[in-house]
Amino acid sequence: MRTTLLRKAALTAAGLAFTGGAIAGPVTAAHAAPDALGRTTAAVQTERKPGGERELNVRYEAQPNFYYCGPAAARNALSVQGKNIDVHAMAKEMGTTENGTDSINDITPVLNKETGRDAYRSTVIPSGKADTTRVDTLRADIVRTVDDGRAVVANIAGTATDTDGNAHSFEGGHYISVVGYTDEGRTVTIADSADPNQASYRLDVSELAQWIASRGYAH
Repeated sequence: MRTTLLRKAALTAAGLAFTGGAIAGPVTAAHAAPDALGRTTAAVQTERKPGGERELNVRYEAQPNFYYCGPAAARNALSVQGKNIDVHAMAKEMGTTENGTDSINDITPVLNKETGRDAYRSTVIPSGKADTTRVDTLRADIVRTVDDGRAVVANIAGTATDTDGNAHSFEGGHYISVVGYTDEGRTVTIADSADPNQASYRLDVSELAQWIASRGYAH
């Protein structure tokens, strides 16, 4: 199944407006502005704290159109390693079209290529199977990946509610980056390319697992 964003007409230069409010997360701030090429970018500044918390430094960039969420999520994920890769080049490598990017399996090889090692692999959460075991596995995968200095890329669909009570809805599917965690991974930090005004928010990891269910993530 291809991954697409809903309501194509709602996409503006600022990104997709979806249900939900402001940027969440006390240790993350995003400042959006167009660059010299007219792209909307934001520096998402993060920090590491003791007590089972870690946040990676993201050089955030919003997706330039409604169907580049896959390449944009991968680009944001790779930015934590200091890489600045053109999102159009990534889209070409992933086979992204106006129908989106087919699956997480099209993203994982590109992440490995740009990382320079076979660090990433894909994991699928079957539909309706985000049980306790799957949630614990996702939490462990996020903690291990972030501790390795890498971000997770997740293919999601449906609606999730962040820790501030804001809903984020992508019924047709979407890709996001997971760039940090708190409380030993029970809460995770999301970098979302859809809207620079909601560039960062936090989710309970069980909420993220339900969002991924029927799709997969690269870690």
